[in-house]
Parts: sequence; structure tokens; C-alpha cells
Amino acid sequence: MQWAVSASRRRPFCYAGGMKAQIIEAATPETIADFVAAQLSEALESTLHDAGDLAISITVPGGSTPFPIFEALVRHPLDWSSIIVWPNDDRIVAEDHAASNTGKLRAIFEPVGAQVVALPDAHEPPHFALAWLGMGADGHIASLFPNTDPQTDDAQPIRRLTPDPLPPEAPFDRITLTIPALLNSGQLMFTLGGSADKRTVFEAALAGEHNLPVARLIGAAGEQTLTCFA
Repeated sequence: MQWAVSASRRRPFCYAGGMKAQIIEAATPETIADFVAAQLSEALESTLHDAGDLAISITVPGGSTPFPIFEALVRHPLDWSSIIVWPNDDRIVAEDHAASNTGKLRAIFEPVGAQVVALPDAHEPPHFALAWLGMGADGHIASLFPNTDPQTDDAQPIRRLTPDPLPPEAPFDRITLTIPALLNSGQLMFTLGGSADKRTVFEAALAGEHNLPVARLIGAAGEQTLTCFA
């Protein structure tokens, strides 16, 4: 399935270890949604062909950047009843709290038929067709902040932890997927929201120039394709 890039600019693929990575500039939320919808459609078709089961799982970020993309994504006519959405992480608050990622995800994805998983209720995360992540300017991914020293061989797929310092816009304890759980995926995708500072950190991670959480994840990735919408 093809997706439109008329409003964006692709850079050539580069390689980080065994992983093929590409940065795409100036993409609109609609363009990114088209890309994600194409990946989900292909994953649904592949799962049906290989296993006779349509259900697939994806993990998605919170924060402000992805929600306009989610709103464009759910307008695509996918078999949403066969898609299970896991948050990368969440603040440990009630789902009706304004800071809850899970509550916001339910409001967007459940009306079209998708299932949304709450991390506190989850057990073993599945293989994800797509692990879609954001990244902070400090190199954190999900709620794996630098102070938490995330390990690529973490035996726990889900952890509760406390960022230090606590982000002032969301001063809460967290629950998060760990690096091995995020890497148990067919593809990796990042959305950086047009931030030049984040792009600098991300490109340095690809080049192996630091050991921040994003670099640890990229360095431990296998043969997944990584697409970054900068």
C-alpha cells in the first residue's frame, strides 16, 4: 500500500547497527496518519494470511504531538475491531484525569471499535506490529527518563517508576513499557513534532554519540525499519 509524501521531504536511509532508518521532514499529521494506516493495513493482511487471526497490537505515545495524528488516523476505514492499542506509558492517575494518556486514547480509539489496554491492568505485552514513540529533548522515550537508567535486557516488560526531575507539566509517577517490550515489534516509528532540539538528540542517537534512553533503544534494535517524522 502506498502513502502520500507530497507535503514532506524524505532523507536517504541510513543504518544504525542492523537497523534501517529514515528521517522524513515537514510531514503533516494527515501524511503521518496515512503512513500509519498503511502499516496497519499491511499488518492486518499479513496476520490474516499467516495465522488466520486478524488481531494486531500497536503501542503509541502520549503527550501533545500525536493526538492530531490519531484524530486523522481514525478516519481511515481500517478494521479497528481487530486493532489493540497499548500506550507506551502513562501517568499514574485516574483515567478521567486530564493527565491520563489511557483516558485520552480511549476517547479517540474506542468509538471506532479498537480496544485500548490500560498498563496497570496488563500482564505480558504482545508483539507489536508497530511501536510508535515520541522522544523528549532529554532523550527519554515512553517514561524511560535518563535518571531511571533503562536497560536493554530488562527482565520486566512493564515498570512503575518516578522521573527525576518530575516534568512540571506532568508531575506524576509513571508506568511504562521497557526497552525489550518496545523492541518486540515489527517496525519502529518516532514523531518529534518539528523540534530542532529533539532532532539533534535523535540524530546523535542514530550515530551512537550518546547513551541516553533513545540511543539505548536504537542501539539494541534488530532488523526493524525505523521511520522518524522530524
